[in-house]
Amino acid sequence: MAQKTGSPVAAAIAGASGARPGPELIQLRELIYQTTGIFQPNLKLHLLADACSSRMQALDLPTLGRYYEFLTAPTSGHAELSALLNRITVGETCFFRNQPQLDALCNVVLPRIVRARQPMPKRHLRIWSAGCSTGEEPYTLSLLLLEELTGRLQGWTFEIFATDINENSIAHAVQGVYGCQTTQNLSSDFRDRYFTTNEDRLQINGDLKACVQFSRLNLLDEASVAQLKDLDLILCCNVLIYFGGTSKRRVVQHFYENLLPHGYLFLGHSESLYGVSKDFQLVHLPSAIAYVKSENKSLMAPMEL
Repeated sequence: MAQKTGSPVAAAIAGASGARPGPELIQLRELIYQTTGIFQPNLKLHLLADACSSRMQALDLPTLGRYYEFLTAPTSGHAELSALLNRITVGETCFFRNQPQLDALCNVVLPRIVRARQPMPKRHLRIWSAGCSTGEEPYTLSLLLLEELTGRLQGWTFEIFATDINENSIAHAVQGVYGCQTTQNLSSDFRDRYFTTNEDRLQINGDLKACVQFSRLNLLDEASVAQLKDLDLILCCNVLIYFGGTSKRRVVQHFYENLLPHGYLFLGHSESLYGVSKDFQLVHLPSAIAYVKSENKSLMAPMEL
């Protein structure tokens, strides 16, 4: 959005482009970081300034100082912070985004989880897609696991918890309607069996939807995260890159506490827990990497090929 010359937000953007960002913008950045763990580095502060400018115009607030007061007010702060986060946490994803990771999940991790759960009375898998964006990842997982119900998962049930801090993304995911750009990796067979065509868009069918529970969740909200216990698998892909060091360690600790002893954690292909946590151990799979709890030595054994 174009800024008016001489406006307070334009001045803040000018500060963000130099060595010393404007103090009001820094204050807003700190508020977001303390609340959500999301950190905007100096080089990306112009994105935060643009988002603030848009919200200020919608609320008819003249300065960043007034906007900060609105964000921290008891009556308006929670809803407005959600509105601001909706503008700065827009993710890009697609179905079958990381095929090597999905291959490792289906061919190695899933059989290991099933084997570990055999002594347990209930044949049921619990999976968390943390930072699910507009839903392509959890729906991809749902599709793959439905395919497995006639094979390795015969006689099993599963549920997928899909969460994101962006309310608009969650609404999009619940609606389950996607364009050609995010569905280009779908095979024609999967399109025919799991989607309904509506002009140039695809609608998720009921079978895929029934296995996924979507909800808005702040990964730093300990009370909400604590409800996602006894998980077999967590996927948090391309999310932790937006977190500061302290908040990243808190989130990873939540993952550790929520995973069952045999559970696996997948991150994005360029992400790592090096220097973040010693509670997890890196595991090399045939086509990807994953993390398991460091004390579970059996999951770090050589691959069975």
